[in-house]
Amino acid sequence: MKRYAQLAATLGERIEQGLYRPGDRLPSVRALSEEHGVSISTVQQAYRVLEDDGLVEPRPKSGYFVPERRELPPMPAMTRPAQRPVDVSQWDQVLEQVRRAPGGDFVQLGRGTPDIASPSLKPLQRAMVHAARRTDLQSLGYEGIQGSLPLREQIARLMLDSGCQVPPSEIVITTGCQEALAITLRAICEPGDIIAIDSPSFHGAMQALKAYGLKALEIPTDPTNGISLEALELAMEQWPVKLILLTPNCNNPLGYIMPDTRKRALLTLAARYDVPILEDDVYGELAYAFPRPRSIKSFDTDDRVLLASSFSKTVAPGLRTGWVVPGRYLDRILHFKYIASGTCAPQPQMALAEFVGGGHYEPHIRRMRAQYQRHRDLMTEWVGRYFPEGARVTRPRGGFMLWVEFDPQFDSVRLNQELRRDNVQVAAGNIFSASGKYRNCIRMNYSNRDLPLIEAAVRKVGACAGRLTAELREQQAEPLPA
Repeated sequence: MKRYAQLAATLGERIEQGLYRPGDRLPSVRALSEEHGVSISTVQQAYRVLEDDGLVEPRPKSGYFVPERRELPPMPAMTRPAQRPVDVSQWDQVLEQVRRAPGGDFVQLGRGTPDIASPSLKPLQRAMVHAARRTDLQSLGYEGIQGSLPLREQIARLMLDSGCQVPPSEIVITTGCQEALAITLRAICEPGDIIAIDSPSFHGAMQALKAYGLKALEIPTDPTNGISLEALELAMEQWPVKLILLTPNCNNPLGYIMPDTRKRALLTLAARYDVPILEDDVYGELAYAFPRPRSIKSFDTDDRVLLASSFSKTVAPGLRTGWVVPGRYLDRILHFKYIASGTCAPQPQMALAEFVGGGHYEPHIRRMRAQYQRHRDLMTEWVGRYFPEGARVTRPRGGFMLWVEFDPQFDSVRLNQELRRDNVQVAAGNIFSASGKYRNCIRMNYSNRDLPLIEAAVRKVGACAGRLTAELREQQAEPLPA
């Protein structure tokens, strides 16, 4: 690590540990130069890094200061979806969201892409080169249906951090978490079956429900503690639920972490009604607190939980490498994996096995956790500064997504249409609902390390949302015709 980066990391730790409080003046450039035995330019570079991360702010002729904390916008309330089985809709909106390729001047705040420009991924790039240069049959032929054994061994080791002891023989490598979710739904469910889901919920999983003719039963969800177990129990009393599908750790899009007591209670409830659980743990490694939260699977004593995850959010989505731990459903999962894609490409698996096995994954994750937490704080402040009064914002405890709620009649689909002129895109809230609810909400990604670019985009979103909100409130204030 370069000297300026080391100095920036040291100062950043002091700020986050409270050694420098909001409003405090930081040591001068000259003082830090003498204290650490580095050049003036090195200190200036370090301060620029901290400024980009939002940890310090320069004041003309006064030096650098820790920014004052601004009052944060309020949190959204418990969601209230219609608690009845429905056919999943919104495909047109999802397609609009994902069809545009990244690049150019277009800022995609709506995509679920992590920071793939982090210096901590350089060992992965080297590992990919090593895998590409291999000319043996293993790198050019079919991999076994369960995937690379060295990679499965590394995944089994990583899963220990979530409280799971799973042998490599019970892990199936998939083409991303999306395939893991899709083949699990096919293995367990039949067309017409009812799937209980947290709400709002990941649009990719819901579109898989749509593709297989399954019905979604949306359950009220608290943005702090997760799915309402009381509402879930009432739903299971009323409807023949075939599967419970949820993301309990660093939820997408709300960002909550379900408390362990509620995870155990959910398992008890599922056992009472003999219903399996499909746990999406794709963001679990990105929890800001250490140690990372336990998975529901870690509390599972009767092999009821199937766990799906991937490296798409923690490392890079382009590798398209995920996995599923299917437990008692292993044979059926392998059958549908064989039908869906047969096997996964061996070279990304080789590169990931080298990256994780070489000790590079854990430092990368630590860096991403700290970065995303800082970016969360910044984007939350920007929403409070640039968005219309009354906007509500989640407090994610992991991942890199922020959920914003506007006035009930606000139209986020129209917002996205208006934002095209500004070359900005957010995720309209209705794609996270089976029935098109949450049209007054948006999801924004704060993973990008180009903070000035992201702040400018958030400012544009806020300005456009402000215009639409003012227009809406003006219409609501108009007297009804006599």
